[in-house]
Amino acid sequence: MSYARYEDEIPTLESALLEHMNADDLRRLAVLSGEKPPTRKADMAAVIVRHLAGAGLRGVWEGLDEMQRAAVAEVVHSTAFRFDAKRLRAKYGQDPDWGVAGKYGRGAKPSPLRFFFYGGVMPTDLKQRLKTFVPAPRRTTLAGLERLPPIYVPPSGQPAEDEPEPLTIHETERKAQRELLAVLRLVDAGKLTVSDKTHRPSSAAVVSITAILDGGDYYPHVPPKSGWDDENAGPIRAFAWPLLIQAGKLAQLSGTRLQLTKTGRQALSAPAAKTLRSLWNSWMGTTLLDELARIDCVKGQSGKGKRGLTSVARRRESIAIGLAECPAGAWVSSDDFLRYLTASGNDFTVTRDAWGLYICDQQYGSLGYDGSGPLLDDRYAFCLLLEYAATLGLIDVALIPPADARADFRDMWGTDALPFFSRYDGLMYLRLTPLGAWCLGAESNYQPVAAEDKPLFRVLPSLEIVVVDAELEPADRLALNSYATPVADWVWRLEPLKLLSAIADGRPVSEIREFLEGRGFSAIPDTVEDLLADVALRSTAIRDCGLARLIECADAALAAMLAGEARMRKLCTLVGDRRLVVPVASEAAFLRVLRELGYLVSSGIARPAKTKRPGIELGPTEARDGETPGATEAARQDVGD
Repeated sequence: MSYARYEDEIPTLESALLEHMNADDLRRLAVLSGEKPPTRKADMAAVIVRHLAGAGLRGVWEGLDEMQRAAVAEVVHSTAFRFDAKRLRAKYGQDPDWGVAGKYGRGAKPSPLRFFFYGGVMPTDLKQRLKTFVPAPRRTTLAGLERLPPIYVPPSGQPAEDEPEPLTIHETERKAQRELLAVLRLVDAGKLTVSDKTHRPSSAAVVSITAILDGGDYYPHVPPKSGWDDENAGPIRAFAWPLLIQAGKLAQLSGTRLQLTKTGRQALSAPAAKTLRSLWNSWMGTTLLDELARIDCVKGQSGKGKRGLTSVARRRESIAIGLAECPAGAWVSSDDFLRYLTASGNDFTVTRDAWGLYICDQQYGSLGYDGSGPLLDDRYAFCLLLEYAATLGLIDVALIPPADARADFRDMWGTDALPFFSRYDGLMYLRLTPLGAWCLGAESNYQPVAAEDKPLFRVLPSLEIVVVDAELEPADRLALNSYATPVADWVWRLEPLKLLSAIADGRPVSEIREFLEGRGFSAIPDTVEDLLADVALRSTAIRDCGLARLIECADAALAAMLAGEARMRKLCTLVGDRRLVVPVASEAAFLRVLRELGYLVSSGIARPAKTKRPGIELGPTEARDGETPGATEAARQDVGD
């Protein structure tokens, strides 16, 4: 039977029969009514209309099987009129019976389900009648596991690996809060450089961040077997953190080096959970990066393929809605999560036209040949989940190495040499954390995880800081290096010059005192309190009042006259015998009053005067009106005398 795509709404059953079906299709459908079909198209349509009139419609519906009824119910109780095969398949795991298709499209035998859809669209009047007795479809649910097996077991129907891979579980809620502080300390120390064009971290920055990550990045680097056999996933969390803090306005570029903003400095002492939620919300709308760009094997994203890419904000929103609906505290298969997005109507499309995207070769490797849209959508979701949601502590993840973790791309042209389609292919399970439920709006309150802050060092009256706990967190080590001078392996010393440098870099004394009190075994000694108080006093004893102009008058009498003039008193200050200091903020008013008094400034602020006024310097080259340059020079010398 013909299943061409027509408009998304057909007003009446009669118009669907007459305008959207040919005579052969009408005849086959009329046969299902039990009447002998007439020969004319209008008469065949009348037979079907009579068959579905009154109680006949309900009788036909009751004759459907369970899956066919579900197909009808999904459209009847939605705002759409078109049957969504992809969504139904994701929700129920199978397709309804539409009948038997004949060879080459001839001799098809439709099922009774064809009475309800024409070109995939349910007529409006038919939908209104069905809504009076068709029950709502079952809710879309997402099943979860309380515990995970130690070894990854592929779902039935997927090829199993020769050697089963153990699942590596990463619990991220507490880890993200520690890493946030460590990364901010790293920025504060001036250790992170990024590209001034792409804002992506440099190789050196990735190495520095990896060193302070809790347990390192998800996949440790291993030496490649050969130049053609490199299974390393590369940086994930170490790549994400610099972009996240830039998107959240915690850090900004100064050349190619990141520096903390005012908000970023406040985040050093603010509750980490609130900062993480703010970073997630900022990432939802950022344009710093399209996560698809992290799927390295997909080319053309900055060329022809860019025109077909959809809004990143809309994609992220769809995934975030699905995450918020995950069962709390339960492990969910990443594949099941993707199916749930589709089944619940929260699916998305990365590109409207995959022909501009390709692998290896634009002509032979175009993704348009394979209809690879779903593959791109899946990998995009895996990137957002693993690189950003998990990094911020919203989800726990269970991983296997990405190489050969999935085989859904192996039939595509140009993928023979790829160890994986994306570095995120190893994401097998995810679990929504309490922090994630709060950040996503699924929970209105959040109880932060118990603080692990414990005493680490002793602050001695000799101004030395002796670390007692050898397991010093990277963030704490960076803070000690910022405030004090290392003098031994586990000893630092507080010095006025180092403290003044820290204050000059934007670290207030209150922050230093709070750190020493919070991480020390006992109260700060009096000698340290005196040092901090003295440094605080010295750091505020001299105040920057802003920029000013220095104006020199020809003689002391003129300078005194100007400084004493009623309107000038608030605009300038006499310094020495002949000079006036004019704040930049008062410059315009000073020049205006000066002109009203009959004077101009000869250089630096305004043009030199053209008429002779006793007591003010003239420009070196301009002549007065009616005088020669030589006469002007002589007059200038007279004034100077």
